[in-house]
Amino acid sequence: MFKIVHPLKQIILNLLIKTQHIQTETNYKYKFRKCITITLLLIFTNTLAQENDLSKLHKIELQNSIRLNFTTVDMPNNVFPNLEDKMGLMSLDYNIFINEWFYIGSGMKAALTGDQGGLFTLGIETGISKKLYRDLYFDTNIYFGGGGGYRYLVNDGGLINPNIGIKLKNKNYSIGLQYSYVNFYSGEINSNSISFFAEVPITLSMANYREGLKTFIVKDDESGNPWNTPAKKTAQQIRFDFLSPIGNSIRDNGLPIEETLYAIGFEYQKYVNKQMYAFVHTDAIYKGLRAGFMDLFFGLGRNLTEDKLFNLFCKLGIGAAGGRIAPEGGLMIYPSAGMDIKISKSFLLSTHGGLYHALDGDLQAYTKGFGIKYVGLNGGIHFDKGNFYKQYKTKGIRVTAENQTYFDVLKTDAPKATLQMLALKLNYDLLKHIYTTSEASFAYDGESGGYAHGLIGFGVKSPTFLKGKLEIFSEISGGAAGGAGIDTGEGIVIRPLIGMSYFLTDTFALSASRGRIIAQFGNIDSTNINIGVNFRLSILNAIF
Repeated sequence: MFKIVHPLKQIILNLLIKTQHIQTETNYKYKFRKCITITLLLIFTNTLAQENDLSKLHKIELQNSIRLNFTTVDMPNNVFPNLEDKMGLMSLDYNIFINEWFYIGSGMKAALTGDQGGLFTLGIETGISKKLYRDLYFDTNIYFGGGGGYRYLVNDGGLINPNIGIKLKNKNYSIGLQYSYVNFYSGEINSNSISFFAEVPITLSMANYREGLKTFIVKDDESGNPWNTPAKKTAQQIRFDFLSPIGNSIRDNGLPIEETLYAIGFEYQKYVNKQMYAFVHTDAIYKGLRAGFMDLFFGLGRNLTEDKLFNLFCKLGIGAAGGRIAPEGGLMIYPSAGMDIKISKSFLLSTHGGLYHALDGDLQAYTKGFGIKYVGLNGGIHFDKGNFYKQYKTKGIRVTAENQTYFDVLKTDAPKATLQMLALKLNYDLLKHIYTTSEASFAYDGESGGYAHGLIGFGVKSPTFLKGKLEIFSEISGGAAGGAGIDTGEGIVIRPLIGMSYFLTDTFALSASRGRIIAQFGNIDSTNINIGVNFRLSILNAIF
């Protein structure tokens, strides 16, 4: 077991011992020393009052799932005879079960086969999973999202995708078969098909958002502690990649890609055992190509060696990529290897190199890059053969589904447009009034299907007022944006905003904000309005 000794405790004990040997000192010195001792004792007592007993923290468990889906979509080659007959569409979804049979979630879709590489969507969904007989379940859902690839096929970018079918479920995974209707309702893609999926259940352990940023201690007696479960090791990373194209890598205008491509992205890792982890990451290119290229990978990684300073690893990702390159299917593999340099127990500087290789196209590139990685143990107290730390802290997280409106957006090939976009945001509290923010947003209206942006930044929020119901916040974020002729240049944008949240319950809130998006190397300078619904929770993290 790992013991943590409070430094103030040792100071106070030393002072108390010294005050017992002051007979030779003056009465003045004795009183002064006693005053200091009492002051430190009060500080120490107040500090202990802020360290709560972890067994008293109410634990909430949500049963969720990660679903990987594949659908074959008929393409409108009766209207556009140059298109391939079919597109293979992958979907990666995260669903939260509200009760035993009803779930909500979000997901991304991406083209894998055909000639639509670069088609991506982001959406929200709701569904029902109801037991029919033993391990056989009825499963139906409807997905609404925005995105696309070639704008002449998707127009505004809005997508409706209802599914209905069955799944075979056991404790560790499920497989299913569904009828699927893929409809870019303002465009040309409209297809009936059969989809296949595999699903893995996961459990999310959380606490009330109002318990966030509190410190808890674990007593030696763990009986009755609801958090007496294995902790889950996770890592989040901001990535910077540099791609050096090789082979027959060609732009969408037919010219070869010869210069270095610059990408920024985000990666999430979840360990399945001490050495191996599953990961998902996405990138967007912001220099070297006209804005509009992105990727989405998932895969497995393994730590090869690990010591106090360094960690060697290798990874294999598979997924989709495309945009602003010659037409191809989109299916990509990305093997890589690298080294983590430990700055502290929680923060690492990660370096890597690898090969970016299209399986259904010609794009190839050697990659090298770096990232800042944050590692945490959360959701429980036991790890590494039952050991546990003594101190833990809750971190507040807010997940927001948001409708974003951008007014009078300049385009390179058409008049100004007003965009409607669907966004998913993740805010992570660093301090009581300071947080990090990240978001992905895709257009679904405004004749700009295929436009998207990814932003990261920081925010500040006020103390709550009006009986804890209202809060004012302000954010500054930046990242990569592009697609659909939106005039972002090579894609770097920044967006300041100010807004307000109204808390319906401890878990749910409504938010509204006003901002301005500005392209650093393009001509975008547009006002935007955002309206969203927030889901708020706290995650338990070990203090190393």
